[in-house]
Parts: sequence; C-alpha cells; structure tokens
Amino acid sequence: MSSAERVIVICVGNRLMMDDGVGPAVYDELAKAYLMPPEVELLDVGCMSLDMLSRVDEADLVISVDALDGTGEEAGTIFSFTPDDMARRSFGAQSLHDLRLADLFDAAALLDYEAEGRCFGMQVENRSPESVTIGLSKPVYDALPLLVDTVLAFLTERGHVIRDAKAGDAVTFGWHHVMTPDEG
Repeated sequence: MSSAERVIVICVGNRLMMDDGVGPAVYDELAKAYLMPPEVELLDVGCMSLDMLSRVDEADLVISVDALDGTGEEAGTIFSFTPDDMARRSFGAQSLHDLRLADLFDAAALLDYEAEGRCFGMQVENRSPESVTIGLSKPVYDALPLLVDTVLAFLTERGHVIRDAKAGDAVTFGWHHVMTPDEG
C-alpha cells in the first residue's frame, strides 16, 4: 500500500467503565508518544455511531481499536480481524450506541462508500464494573503496549511513516512501545 492512503484509526470505548476503555487508552498512547503522518488520523470516539459514515467515505482504510469480551481467551489477548469476521446484529439488537464496525461498513456499502477495514481488539477482564471505574485491570494494562505495537506495525507495514514524538525516530520492524507516564 502507498503511504498516500487515507487512514482513520477509530478508538472505541468508555473510559468510565474500566476495561471498556482500552480503545481510548490506545488513543492516548498513540497521540502522546507518536507523530502520525498527515494521512493518518486518530479519533477517540467513545461509542461508534452512524455519525462516522462520512468519515468512511473520506477514508481508504478504517481501523477500529476496541475491547472484546466472550472470546474464551485470557484477558490481554490481542485479536486482529476484518469487519466481515464480526457477527452481524439482528434488527432487534440494533442500537446506535452499540454499533460495530461491521454495521458501519454495511451502512456505508448502501451508500456506495468503499474503504478497507481492520479491527484490533483485546480480550478484557472487566468491561462492566458495578460502579464508574477509571483505569484498566492489571492484565489489560500490562498488555496495552502490545496492542499499541500491533496498530503501529500494521500502519508501518502499509508504508506509513510514524515517528517517536520525543526522539523523532521512525517506527520500524521490531519496535516496542513503552508506556508514556501520566502527567498529573
């Protein structure tokens, strides 16, 4: 792929619901630690909605980063798949506040929008705490650098030049993300 492809990285999740906030945590790490090229845009969207349709029309590649549950794997396990690999929702289960990337692509196809899709997710330990809980569980937090590495590797393999924000070094094969310290 050419680095001229337009990419939108959509980080999905609720920061107030513990591990459901893994998507926004990836957004934070990417935004703080890396300089993205102009053709790659990072978005922290909270929950996916049909408002993203116009963005799909603008993009050649749409990447989503989100929490996964019910995979049968241990918390912190990373998954990579296409929107077509996701189960579609039945009509009765549709909610504009619980839209999957596959649903967004189905709606975009009805409008003749075309973009490639890739989903990166992590099996969570607790995405529905009993009360508002900011922060990730230990196994999810510990695996967060690997999820960031996975997104970076996918983008660089497609020809996008991403640089370390502090040193200016280009991210290359074998790069390993180091968590950025909190500033507060």
